[in-house]
Amino acid sequence: MKNQLIDQHPIIGQMAAGEAVFWKNEYYTAYQTDAPDAFLKREDIMEADRRLSRFAPFMESAFPETKAQDGIIESPLVHADGMKDFLGERYGTSIAGPLYIKADDSLTVSGSVKARGGIYEVLKHAEDLALEHGLINPDEDYAQFDSEKFRKFFSEYTIVCGSTGNLGLSIGIIGAALGFKVVIHMSSDAKQWKKDMLRRNGVKVVEHDDDYSRAVEEGREEALRDDKGYFVDDEDSEPLFLGYAVAALRLEKQLEAQGMTVDEAHPLYVYLPCGVGSAPGGISFGLKHVFGDAVHPVFAEPVQSPCMMLGMITGMHDEVSVRDIGLDNRTIADGLAVGRPSKFAGKLLAGSIHSFYTVQDAEMYTLLAELYDREGMKIEPSAAAGLPGPAILHQNTGRPGIRNATHIVWSTGGSMVPEEEWRKDYLRGSRG
Repeated sequence: MKNQLIDQHPIIGQMAAGEAVFWKNEYYTAYQTDAPDAFLKREDIMEADRRLSRFAPFMESAFPETKAQDGIIESPLVHADGMKDFLGERYGTSIAGPLYIKADDSLTVSGSVKARGGIYEVLKHAEDLALEHGLINPDEDYAQFDSEKFRKFFSEYTIVCGSTGNLGLSIGIIGAALGFKVVIHMSSDAKQWKKDMLRRNGVKVVEHDDDYSRAVEEGREEALRDDKGYFVDDEDSEPLFLGYAVAALRLEKQLEAQGMTVDEAHPLYVYLPCGVGSAPGGISFGLKHVFGDAVHPVFAEPVQSPCMMLGMITGMHDEVSVRDIGLDNRTIADGLAVGRPSKFAGKLLAGSIHSFYTVQDAEMYTLLAELYDREGMKIEPSAAAGLPGPAILHQNTGRPGIRNATHIVWSTGGSMVPEEEWRKDYLRGSRG
């Protein structure tokens, strides 16, 4: 298969050699929001947003750290002139337009972009069960979900998930707080501190010697054996996807508050680290519904794990793995260590992602250290994958093509990383 794919798509030869590459999506096209045959529409995103608002009183009660934001989990939009200057110097280009960082690394409760989709899906499942059994109606105060009555009820049910780390953290923390039994199947790439944190929260962690796909497969099989089991499927979940999509509604308000115009004459480029594709896919789906053709999502992946790029280039989506072209799927970016992409996200967004690029592990360490030195932000390596995006785009498309643009790098995780772990990453990057 490898040689055949390389013959059809020469860039795959560079990918197979572990080189950093850029690919402008040849299938990129105008986006038709709410097409008559669309199975997910803007109203679905709005309903997800309303559900999160209903649960805000519960979040305030169960997680006091959310009170400052009235029970809504949201991150700031940070202006990053220092990082913009560094990227221009390092990549030998001048970045047109301002650079912002969407700091999902600082999201409360579970400290990553997964706090959006993962927490949302568990809350939806909890609401569905409570409504089905007559425990609540949507007009009542959802603070009562934080009570022994509800925890006792949910203790009869199990939530299962397969994860490389951050999704497992979000599912485990919120699931345990509601009273569910939670089982997280973790791949060999998952960091030990994430497993330890889950166990401290009363979550059962099942460790696998294999990669992410195997952890997901085992988790799915376990949930199917349990009549009261519920599987959070990172590869194929609409609720997860919609939870991520809500971010676009929040970003729209933040840009308005900054006085930023987004239209076709003032385009918005958003750089998103990509693993299986559910989180960046959901965010991109929301962005397209909010900003239409004025927004251009760009996905970033490790050189050893470019699963979404490979699926998009070949049109095979989940029917091809990075192992099929000889890559080992091993990377320090544990959240991006995925060999086979989501068929759901890939097929839905085949024409909606502007471009893709890959990043070497050593470069992620360097960017992690520079971000702290220049902006004071502490992130994990996988979150650094989005940082070089504006410079790489300028290198490959030229400054005139993106004049008047605004650039947003999505920083996907980091605030939960133990200080000693982060310090190791920082020192490695600063020595590079």
